[in-house]
Amino acid sequence: MKRRWIMSMVALFTFAADQLSKAWVRANLTLHESWAPIPAVAEYFTFTHVTNTGIAFGLFREWGSILVPVVVGVIVLLLFYTYRLSAARWPIQLAIGLQLGGAFGNLVDRLRFGFVTDFLDFKFWPVFNLADSAIVIGMLLLLILLSLEKRASSHPFVSSQAQDRQQDVRRQSQDAWAEDKDSNSDSQS
Repeated sequence: MKRRWIMSMVALFTFAADQLSKAWVRANLTLHESWAPIPAVAEYFTFTHVTNTGIAFGLFREWGSILVPVVVGVIVLLLFYTYRLSAARWPIQLAIGLQLGGAFGNLVDRLRFGFVTDFLDFKFWPVFNLADSAIVIGMLLLLILLSLEKRASSHPFVSSQAQDRQQDVRRQSQDAWAEDKDSNSDSQS
């Protein structure tokens, strides 16, 4: 099990925060109603209750009936991937936990209601929810981590023996340079 608890806790927290926030929106805002939690920024951000049969940010609304099996497949792949990465570093566990929590959150909505409740309205972007945010942040984090890991592994590992040899050569060069300098200053005197 090793570090899998990090992924599990992040997924559980993400799922709970997503479900609680959507339940609050459904209970307190009628469909298409907006509320400004911070009136000073209402021009830029509100909670707006909308529904979405598509994927994140309202994309592919016409694919609603196909999305449940696709989401289940993605969750299964993520779970398989996490099984293989049980000892992965905590940032990777965090990234996958965010994705799993978000995917489960939106899946539960699709199974219960046939749509997802969205409410985060930044006015310049399609309305979305916490699950969408978690999935996107988790994906970006995972891509960054994997690209950094790939870049690090593409450089050959320098063994401690090779480093020691390099330091010995450097010292010998410095010593030879110092002796040469001393002999030149002696000959000039």
